[in-house]
Amino acid sequence: MSPFLLTRTLPADATDAALRADVRSGLTRQPKTLPPKWFYDARGSDLFEEITRLAEYYPTRAEREILIARAGDIAAASGARTLIELGSGSSEKTRHLLDALPALHTYVPVDVSESALAGAAEALLAERPGLSVHALVADFTHVLELPGSPGPRLVVFLGGTLGNLLPQERAEFLRSVRARLEPGDGLLLGTDLVKDEATLVAAYDDAAGVTAAFNKNVLAVVNRELGADFMLDDFVHVALWDADHEWVEMRLRARRALTVKIRELDLVVQFEEGEELRTEISAKFREERVRDELAAAGMRLDQWWTDTEGRFALSLATAD
Repeated sequence: MSPFLLTRTLPADATDAALRADVRSGLTRQPKTLPPKWFYDARGSDLFEEITRLAEYYPTRAEREILIARAGDIAAASGARTLIELGSGSSEKTRHLLDALPALHTYVPVDVSESALAGAAEALLAERPGLSVHALVADFTHVLELPGSPGPRLVVFLGGTLGNLLPQERAEFLRSVRARLEPGDGLLLGTDLVKDEATLVAAYDDAAGVTAAFNKNVLAVVNRELGADFMLDDFVHVALWDADHEWVEMRLRARRALTVKIRELDLVVQFEEGEELRTEISAKFREERVRDELAAAGMRLDQWWTDTEGRFALSLATAD
């Protein structure tokens, strides 16, 4: 077997079709919404990397701290010979796990970006010539067909990305993961934890305005890809804590009443002054909620690790 295989499970036009569907659906409903996955073109990805280095944005540092401290424990508990990472991106944080798994045979990164997968695989194979990499160009929120690989398998979902899904979406996602776990397989899940409102809001509304630029980038994506005429300065970045749902919301608030034309969809969208477009939720968790949501999907929480300040958690679950 070649040390690197790449399988595309998405049609070549899938990204364009999904963007069109999301923009038409999201901007013709009340309240208006756009999914956060559309932040991440090349500029959005660069902005997010900058965000992870900001003093206010603790989740990346906290999760990395746990991975460094607990990689050996995760390896011992999972015994994984195959590591499957959902939304793998650059696979940067995963290196801590790869180094701790001496019996690892295959790494399966899953991402919608073929270029990100190829770049990460090239770097990993240069560092670890004995590793097999089978990359999947796929959307992890849809049903995944995983390649055959030796078990036990550990599915990894890092970064707190689970929190970007609405509760029903989370339930469906966790059930889909459970359906692909064989006896002995596990799920390693990263979740940001509930904490004081000031810390949470600052993480999504930094003083330098990097997150504001990141939030507005979704409008730039729609402009470029669908011929829209959003003026980014017509919108203000908003981050707020919803205590009832225990999540942070990012929104874009119209400074004035305005009309936006989206040429490729033949769509005209009206905004009233002060109207808000929701671009992201980021749910925060308590251990009990993680345990309950895993249980509802047919999984058992076996291990729970946090950083030293209790800001972020990694949990290891197995099939019931």
